Amino acid sequence: MKQIHSSFEEAVSEIKDGATLLVGGFGLCGIPENLIKALREHGAKHLTVISNNCGVDDWGLGLLLENKQIDKIYASYVGENKEFERQVLAGELEVELVPQGSLAERIRAGGAGIPAFYTPAGVGTKVAEGKEVRTFNGKEYLLEEAFTADFSLVRAYKGDTHGNLVYRKTAQNFNPLVAAAGKVTIAEVEELVEVGELDPEKIHTPSIYVNQLIVGEQEKRIERRTLAQV
Repeated sequence: MKQIHSSFEEAVSEIKDGATLLVGGFGLCGIPENLIKALREHGAKHLTVISNNCGVDDWGLGLLLENKQIDKIYASYVGENKEFERQVLAGELEVELVPQGSLAERIRAGGAGIPAFYTPAGVGTKVAEGKEVRTFNGKEYLLEEAFTADFSLVRAYKGDTHGNLVYRKTAQNFNPLVAAAGKVTIAEVEELVEVGELDPEKIHTPSIYVNQLIVGEQEKRIERRTLAQV
């Protein structure tokens, strides 16, 4: 049985200034929203964050940006956050944009214990600056290093008390990768069940990758609502 926290404040209490965080989710879908809110209250600063994007101005990782807790972020999409734009232009935030496939693979490699890999994505662009480029079978590839972190924060649809996790729909993309690549993985779950209640063939993250759990009720905000014209 894994450590199960009774409060989100307790769950993030070990995250110190200068920590590196991997954060799951895609846009606002599947983000560990209560862990992020608690981390804002906790106040750890000088964080390096690796995530697909950085939330919006008043939600998700945007809350940590607003509170000046993030020094550097690796992300693939950052177009929904005006405070993000302001901090970058003001030189207050260091950003490394990573092609989305490379971001996913760098996290996956970190979880698999693979230190680096070659990919054609980014060859001939600013992404390749300062990186090793080699030719295989007549095609150029650049060397990308794996991502790992002090803490991984993920959100799952269901978890059991051993730490096995199941995600729903779009939340399945980055959360399983993020869960495997952190030294300490904290899972915010919508529902916690007893061992044996999850179908073993439908578990996305095995318990070996999860250290701590907490149950939360999420707001599940929508990043951009689009309605059909009637």
